Amino acid sequence: MSSPATSSLCIAGSISIGPGQPLALIAGPCVLESLELGLTIGRHLRPICDRLGINYIFKASFDKANRSSIASPRGPGIENGLAWITEIGRTLNSPTTTDIHEPQQAAIAARAVDVLQIPAFLCRQTDLLLAAGKAATEHHRAVNVKKGQFVSPAEMAGPIRKLAEAGCSNAMLTERGTFFGYNRLVNDFLGVADMMDLRVKGRESTVPVCFDCTHSTQQPGIGETTGGRPDRAPLLAKAAIAIGVHALFIETHPDPKIALSDASNMIPLAQMEGILTQIAAVRRAVS
Repeated sequence: MSSPATSSLCIAGSISIGPGQPLALIAGPCVLESLELGLTIGRHLRPICDRLGINYIFKASFDKANRSSIASPRGPGIENGLAWITEIGRTLNSPTTTDIHEPQQAAIAARAVDVLQIPAFLCRQTDLLLAAGKAATEHHRAVNVKKGQFVSPAEMAGPIRKLAEAGCSNAMLTERGTFFGYNRLVNDFLGVADMMDLRVKGRESTVPVCFDCTHSTQQPGIGETTGGRPDRAPLLAKAAIAIGVHALFIETHPDPKIALSDASNMIPLAQMEGILTQIAAVRRAVS
């Protein structure tokens, strides 16, 4: 029988994510519509997280390069977007994260945010992973790789090995559902548990795992824009906490129906306190 692997931590700015650490929440709007919107969301969430003992990381995208429609709003762009995220992080005194889509964006983003996020559809893109790993190492950042809907838990050893090739061991994986074939995603919680125990050749420790509650409720291909069931996100969040994930990813907006991206699956900001209170209670019960 093989010995159990030791568990590593993912360091995101001033916080640690992983076994034995407080639950982390990565949350914010899908796309950063304005500096004011980001500050509104962050200022609402940060004190709630502080009260509940949750470590908060602000998330927003400066560019949505993988929308269903070419007419969908893309965001403020890398220059304005990163400047806004930097200001939000400084104001909230919170770590920040954003997604990158091209290798040349890695070094630029790493100078501004604490965690580089690799989108699910790009989790096997070698050049992007190597660029992210190199930039994260140089700037003392972390990399969060979202598991592709087409990838098994075991296959996520590949992205971790690629990051290691670039010198980066400060990493985390995020589950966001698998394709089921009829405009919905399914979460395999056995698979999530397997990913939490994932052994990567050449690495002594396992990798912290985050669970993406809101994207897991998406209904891909249901129309010109992706549909969603955000009412089910709290159910999935509590299930993920019950099996021991180290972080949750939630997109939220004061008024999702007018949001510029992912309007169909973001959680209304006013509901977040109640949801996080329930999540914290489940976390206490299983700790």
